[in-house]
Amino acid sequence: MPYVVDFVNVSTVGLESSPVAESLAGLRANEARYFKNKYDHVFTVDPADEASGTLDWVHRILAEEREIVIAARPLEVTAFEVEGIRMAYVFYESGLSVNVMYSIEEGAKRAVGFKLSEGMEVPEELASRFKFARQKSKLAGEIRGSYFVIKGEY
Repeated sequence: MPYVVDFVNVSTVGLESSPVAESLAGLRANEARYFKNKYDHVFTVDPADEASGTLDWVHRILAEEREIVIAARPLEVTAFEVEGIRMAYVFYESGLSVNVMYSIEEGAKRAVGFKLSEGMEVPEELASRFKFARQKSKLAGEIRGSYFVIKGEY
């Protein structure tokens, strides 16, 4: 069942099994606030087991571009399009958020972003490959993030 993410009253709904549920909920709310403010888009997530198409697409890009397989269990997924950009997010039990920004127009920006919830360790599958920059968020505390540019067609 879809869940509209509230960035005013942050909730751990759907994320309760995460050891960093509070900060992961803040991270999810931070993303919801960004898309509401920038694109007037309502950020809605589905349980991962109800969104296998989006989950498969994100996992395919990770595998084919960088041979990355995320070990953590996916909890929630969302996919939407804003201003010619296909967006997909996967929120994992570990506190990791993976997003794909895939511009529909040929030659435009396409990238995968990783964000780590406050209180989680860098996942082993990412630790040796990426450096994570820090940013402060009122909703999520300290977020660490990194990304890579997508080269293939998906």
